[in-house]
Parts: sequence; structure tokens; C-alpha cells
Amino acid sequence: MKSGIRFRRHALVVSATAATLVLSAPQALAAGSHSVANSTGSPRATGQAFGRLGSLADLVIQRLLVGDQVAAAKFGTDSPIEDPAREQQVLDAVRDQASEYDLDPDEAAEFFRDQITASKVVQRGLFARWTAHPDQVPGSRPDLSEIRARLDLLTKQLLQELKATQHLRNAPVGCRVQLLLATGSGAFVEGLDTLHRQALKDATPSVCAVS
Repeated sequence: MKSGIRFRRHALVVSATAATLVLSAPQALAAGSHSVANSTGSPRATGQAFGRLGSLADLVIQRLLVGDQVAAAKFGTDSPIEDPAREQQVLDAVRDQASEYDLDPDEAAEFFRDQITASKVVQRGLFARWTAHPDQVPGSRPDLSEIRARLDLLTKQLLQELKATQHLRNAPVGCRVQLLLATGSGAFVEGLDTLHRQALKDATPSVCAVS
């Protein structure tokens, strides 16, 4: 009974603290972020996600945005969104590399399974959007092999960050607070739309250890 009460208290603390941090992020970012022109010439924020999991959240978001390029490469072709063989190659490679970073292979694979799931959420959403609005289809088709090379690099960077944040991620309460802060501020900085915010949620459930 007492343990249940303590758990509920912890949950309330996490929720209240995270809500305060996330709600304060837009004001702080607006005051301190910088902007540059992107490839289309429009301004874009270049700040980073907040908190001790900020770098991890930044990399997760980068991978999600690469999902846009994957969708552009596949849309209107015979390449399916579901690619079990490629997905298994990614997960096998992650398991092989996990030992280099002193990470549990199964936990690392679970994290990257979430990244794959999130990428497919983005791809399906964009396929539906472009089907309904053909005028929004990208004007060029990216090279899928180049995209995969970028994803392979992100895999190594994400593994490095998983190792660097291992101690924090094993502290469930503190991790959840930091994760909400990082993903909330990161989504704001990148100006993620509803589709990509949902994908970000799908990409992060395995970041923190289960208490």
C-alpha cells in the first residue's frame, strides 16, 4: 500500500515538474535561439533541445526528419514502406555494435525498433498527405542509398548517446522528467507538426528504464 502511494507521488512529481519545464521551454527558446536560412531561404531555428537528454532527443528528431527523405524516395515507386529485410539488417547491426559501447544488445535493439516504427509513422503520414495533395509532393527524388548511409551514421551517434546517458536512463523518474523536457523543447525548436510530434512519441518509449 505504501509503495503504491509512493509511486503515485513520484508520478505526480514527474508530471508537475515536466509540465513546468516544457511550458517554460518556448519562452526560453524564443529569447535565446538563433535563426539561419535553410535551403528554401526561409528562417529556421538552430537551438538544441534542453536538458540532459537534449542531445539524444536532437538525434532522434534528426532521424525522424530523414524519414521525410525516405518517404520522398519511395513515394510513387514500387518500394514499400514496410521493408522487413532492411529492418532486420538494421537491428542485427545494432546488436553487433552494442557491445562496442557496453550496451545491452536487446535494449539497444528495442530502442532502434522504436526508431524504425516512428519512421514508418512519418512515411505513412506523408504518403497519405501527398496522395491527397499532389501539389505537395517533393519535386525531386532523393537517392535511397545516400539516405541509408546517413541513417547508418545516425545509428552510431545514437548508440554513443545511449551510452553517454546510460546512468540517467536507468533512473526512471529523473529520466522521464528529462525526456519530456528534451522532446518538448526539441519539437518546438524544429517546429515539428502533428505528424512528427506523434512519431517522436513513438520513437521514445524505450529511452527510460521501467521502474
